[in-house]
Amino acid sequence: MLDVLTAPAVPAVKRREAYLPPAWLVPEVALDIALDPATTRVHARLNVTRNAAPGEPLRLDGDGLTPLAVRVDGVAINDWRIEHDQLVIPLAGDAHVVETEVEIAPDRNTQLMGLYSSGGNLCTQCEAEGFRRITFFPDRPDVLATYRVRMTAEKARYPVLLANGDPIAQGDNADGTHWAEWHDPFPKPSYLFALVAGDLACNRGTYVTRSGREVELGIWVREADLPKTDHALDALKTSMAWDERVYGREYDLDVFNIVAVDDFNFGAMENKGLNIFNSRYILADADTATDYDYDAIATVVAHEYFHNWSGNRVTCRDWFQLSLKEGFTVFRDQGFSADQGSAAVKRIEDVRGLRASQFPEDSGPLAHPVRPESYQEIANFYTSTIYNKGAELIRMMATILGPVKFRAACDLYFDRFDGTAATCEDFVACMEEAGDVDLARFRLWYSQAGTPRVSASLVHDGGRATLRLAQHVPPTPGQSDKQPMVLPLRLRLFGAETGEPLGPEQLVLLDGTSESIVFDGIAERPVLSINRGFSAPVTIESDRTAADLAFLARHDDDPFARYEAMQQLMLDTLVAGTLEGRASHQAVIDAVADTLDNPALDPAFIAEAVLLPSESFIGDQLMTVDPEAVYRAREALRGDLGRALAERWRYIYETNASTAPYEYTPAAKAARRIRSVALGYIAASGASDAAALAFRQFERADNMTDRQGALTVLVSGDSDLREAALDIFYNRYAGNSLVLDKWFQTQALSSRTDTPAAVAALAEHPDFTLANPNRARSLIGAFAVNQRAFNVADGTGYRFLADQLIALDRLNPQTAAKLLPPLGRWRRFDPARAALMRAELERIVGTPGLSKDVFEQASKSLEG
Repeated sequence: MLDVLTAPAVPAVKRREAYLPPAWLVPEVALDIALDPATTRVHARLNVTRNAAPGEPLRLDGDGLTPLAVRVDGVAINDWRIEHDQLVIPLAGDAHVVETEVEIAPDRNTQLMGLYSSGGNLCTQCEAEGFRRITFFPDRPDVLATYRVRMTAEKARYPVLLANGDPIAQGDNADGTHWAEWHDPFPKPSYLFALVAGDLACNRGTYVTRSGREVELGIWVREADLPKTDHALDALKTSMAWDERVYGREYDLDVFNIVAVDDFNFGAMENKGLNIFNSRYILADADTATDYDYDAIATVVAHEYFHNWSGNRVTCRDWFQLSLKEGFTVFRDQGFSADQGSAAVKRIEDVRGLRASQFPEDSGPLAHPVRPESYQEIANFYTSTIYNKGAELIRMMATILGPVKFRAACDLYFDRFDGTAATCEDFVACMEEAGDVDLARFRLWYSQAGTPRVSASLVHDGGRATLRLAQHVPPTPGQSDKQPMVLPLRLRLFGAETGEPLGPEQLVLLDGTSESIVFDGIAERPVLSINRGFSAPVTIESDRTAADLAFLARHDDDPFARYEAMQQLMLDTLVAGTLEGRASHQAVIDAVADTLDNPALDPAFIAEAVLLPSESFIGDQLMTVDPEAVYRAREALRGDLGRALAERWRYIYETNASTAPYEYTPAAKAARRIRSVALGYIAASGASDAAALAFRQFERADNMTDRQGALTVLVSGDSDLREAALDIFYNRYAGNSLVLDKWFQTQALSSRTDTPAAVAALAEHPDFTLANPNRARSLIGAFAVNQRAFNVADGTGYRFLADQLIALDRLNPQTAAKLLPPLGRWRRFDPARAALMRAELERIVGTPGLSKDVFEQASKSLEG
């Protein structure tokens, strides 16, 4: 039991049902900010108007501010007070001008929320509740204002001054400072406020909108990083054109700026006209960035740009509606990325990510609906459920409506709610109105947590086939009894003898607990292809045999379904091997051989299809996870695939080697990807020259994709070349923090038995720091998802994570809370491991001074 004298106070719970409109609105804001890393002064001038009955005072949120003055209508007042971090000002009339002046200290802001220092520059992060760390304000998304900002700073130190909107004036002062004024004419919530002051260089470009307006584009970075920004600038231009073409959305300001900073809690932030990015998602060249990095940069740049409409022009009424902007925008960025290369591979990548992060979330103690009903700390709800599952909800509605009606519904939504704070219900209502469809039952997806499980059984009798479907939604914390969901399932039948389709694809809407679908005129035994394209985020349990799955992996005309059949065949084999100690691998070997030998398949698709499911995903299929048994089963199958298909892997490896300089093209990416997969299987086979082959690739690589791919193989092996490669890599990139993150991460993900000890040693490395979120994630976050290493039986992995989280919580609670969920999976493991994980969670919860961010995650992990 926790000591009641030392346990932190339980944070207050905020509930969606308790929403009330703001008592006061703030149509206009003027800020005058004297910037200094040690002491910044912020003068705020708010035009406020009453939005509630007389008598309600003005309440302005604040956090860590030193108030210096308060004035109402130009007169200094003293009858203000601080209540629960709010500045409370009694106001008699219906409209006033309220001025406040505060001091803040950016260089002591380790939370990286509000105004803080990063790499000698000053920057902001205000989502979700960071603006209250800059000045007193009703810091909620349904208070929209236009902003005028004047910044003053030492010119030699901060020659560049940027803010939201468009620049309107600038000048120099006699004391060595300079100033700049910016105006954003579009009403926005405070979470979208941004400013940057620093010594930055700019990669400039222009974009002409479809209406003929020229927009000035800028990617702002350190001078030395300027050559690594061309890809991001190109991605921005491509995103702007794509949004005009696909959604009819045009950019609305005269400038669009992006600033890259090293210290950032998230990937990026969509502040109106001034996006602030984690440098990881801006900087790229062939020597330092992998193909995955290039892809991620394009995706994140697109995502933040698309927010200009799905998030900025139409924002969310309250934070319970977070998926309104994030789920929709993820769906939009997925569509964009699919159009830039292989749509099939992109869909596979998206579903793999969903299963790796959101499915475990849905089945664990932190499960919550896409529109949560309550929270203690909103930062904890920037989750895979909100983003990735939220995107799947949009995809399901798009599937139900069809492309023409879905586009009309999006147009209706943007036009109707432009300049307002909307809700998920508003979005769905537009889908219904423009799509002429009833989505009443579909709304359950927003309020009900959990991943539906669908059982599918196909019976063939004479010329008739009958498909029986049933669904079940498992209980989740706070929701024990679930109603059936609306599931749009794309399906098709194939003839087992001919391999030909037995009719067109059908879309079945399963909205009850069970349903039977009859197919007439089926002369040969049918094989079921179901949930094609992953049309619904569900788990399918079918009576298809290993032969059926192998058949679909060979014949299915839907790329995702073909991939899914192969993965299910592998998964069934791996689960059997885990539980029984050994399983026949021949069906998988034959299916992989067929895939490798099929000239009609895209090499990028082949590379994804022949990869085995991850250890964590295998564990998700088990009642009790045995990390060592899962590892042994997976390594056994990898080894057999490597040995049985040795000649094929060698051929693929050699024929996909490039003699040309690095190119970021779909064909070149596919060649590098499949070559890396082949190298992995060569190493898994136990080939005597595998380490030498990997080291030769490591030394000769002209790009990070090949170099890191080789290093990954070496790091999990026992060759003497392992340490040599790690030393070479470190010495080559010692001055590049983003590449050193890869060095830490690669070692944290190693499958070696000494990984826990190695990770503990790396935490003492001079280049490791908890102060930088990227570095913390690269080591601690990567280690915590390494199922075998993290779950070592003596509990050292759990103890290490808890120690790091307690230390990190003192610096940056948001980042610490994001790294905690692996401890919350204790119920999935054997009693001994479960007890060790619980003990660490209890130790975290009992830590004096624990943040509400970490307290909420840890306490829910114990209770759920």
